[in-house]
Amino acid sequence: MMKQKAHFSRGLFEFLEELAQNNRREWFEENRARYERDVRGPMLDFIGDFAPHLKQISSKFVADPRPQGGSMFRIYRDVRFSPDKRPYKAHASARFSHVMARDVHAPGYYLHLEPGNLFCGAGIWHPDPATLNKIRDFIVQNPRPWKKSIADPGLRKRWELRGEKLSRPPRGYDPAHPLIDDLKRKDFIAIANLQESDALSPSFIERFAEVCGEAKPLMKFLTKALEIKF
Repeated sequence: MMKQKAHFSRGLFEFLEELAQNNRREWFEENRARYERDVRGPMLDFIGDFAPHLKQISSKFVADPRPQGGSMFRIYRDVRFSPDKRPYKAHASARFSHVMARDVHAPGYYLHLEPGNLFCGAGIWHPDPATLNKIRDFIVQNPRPWKKSIADPGLRKRWELRGEKLSRPPRGYDPAHPLIDDLKRKDFIAIANLQESDALSPSFIERFAEVCGEAKPLMKFLTKALEIKF
């Protein structure tokens, strides 16, 4: 049996480390071939190979390996409204969106590869006000399932709830509600930290799938709250 090859190499992290120190268009263009070989190509291959693993978790999420408009995020930063004018992201990342994501704000999975900062994400980040209140209302109506989902041993094994919170209770919700800390959330996301050694391993795709699978309790609750299928 042929030994499985790792999708990512040390070259990916070396390129991103150097990009962080040389975040200029001239440097990037001089090193574009490295980007294509060590970052973009391997990430697109990973996304395509991850598709059948993702289907085992849920058929409602998509791993799209298209170079344009697919799961991989562009390396270019949107600097139009940012005081930080560095043109490139010093990380590689991909989102695995729900099939309904084009029509509604929906939860998804996320992979982030950056020197010294590797993680898997699951949930919904910065939903619009209507979506956010829909999740909050569902928590109020279903407090026990919510507590059960975030206390799941599989989820708690590696995942931690993160994201922004309001400093005060949201308008229209009881400040004395026992779950008020969760109702203050502006994001319903969880993060599982990874290591560079994980990404460089030939078995990383299986490990990433395993970690994503551990987040199913949270993802199932969120999709149910938004009345979409998991």
